Amino acid sequence: MAMSALRREIRNRMKSIKNIQKITKAMKMVAASKLRQVQTKTENSRGLWQPFTALLGDTPSVNVKKNVVVTISSDKGLCGGINTTSVKVSRAIRKLNDGNYLDIDPEAETKFVILGEKAKVQLIRDSKKDISLCLTDLQKNPLNYTQVAAVADDILKNVQFDALKIVFNKFSSVVSFLPTVATILSPEIVERESEAGGVLGELDSYEIEGGETKSEILQNLAEFQFSCVLYNAVLENACSEQGARMSAMDSSSRNAGEVLDRLTLTYNRTRQASITTELIEIISGASALEG
Repeated sequence: MAMSALRREIRNRMKSIKNIQKITKAMKMVAASKLRQVQTKTENSRGLWQPFTALLGDTPSVNVKKNVVVTISSDKGLCGGINTTSVKVSRAIRKLNDGNYLDIDPEAETKFVILGEKAKVQLIRDSKKDISLCLTDLQKNPLNYTQVAAVADDILKNVQFDALKIVFNKFSSVVSFLPTVATILSPEIVERESEAGGVLGELDSYEIEGGETKSEILQNLAEFQFSCVLYNAVLENACSEQGARMSAMDSSSRNAGEVLDRLTLTYNRTRQASITTELIEIISGASALEG
């Protein structure tokens, strides 16, 4: 009776693991399909922000008082450690730029803008007072530039900043993602740095046409630069998310297969032991009758 109950329990576990394996394989296929859809958009979007980097540079070391870290993460889990990586980088940036953490300008402050549920859950634990804006469900509909530009406009209207630091995972391959920080300076800081010379000093060599002032042009450039960089960052992170989910679900399927093999072996051994016990009982009973 005990052997029968044990075999029944093992069969139930085997059935559950087979169902889990089916789910993980299906999730891997769905992630692969979504990755193919978004990967082409991501590769095309890389050409949008590169001209801005050539013109305005990417200067993360500029000293400013108001830093805003835009942390991009996923809304769903089961995608490895990409969300944790983004949060760790965001916290490191705050420690490097916030006067409350290091012996720098005491007026320097760092705020967070969070795009994605998973980063929100982690950062709200220890940085709730520093969160200026939270937006989720960006990938509820297929990502496009119009949608992301509206998000960028919402951030610019509601958050005051001298420098925006966008933290995301840059997609390299299905198994490789690079934590990346893109820096967007406010028009006032760009103008200050261009007057001071250095990397942005060459801006004064360009001629202005159309009757607009330098400040107006820099304002328009900063807004367009932010929307383009944010669009690329959201797509790169979406690619990384689906790639990480593919890898995670593939590992889960393999692990389920290994557990299933061990349970099958245990089940066969238990069944063989039960058959051997029954044979011994039959033979012993027959010998007793003959005796």
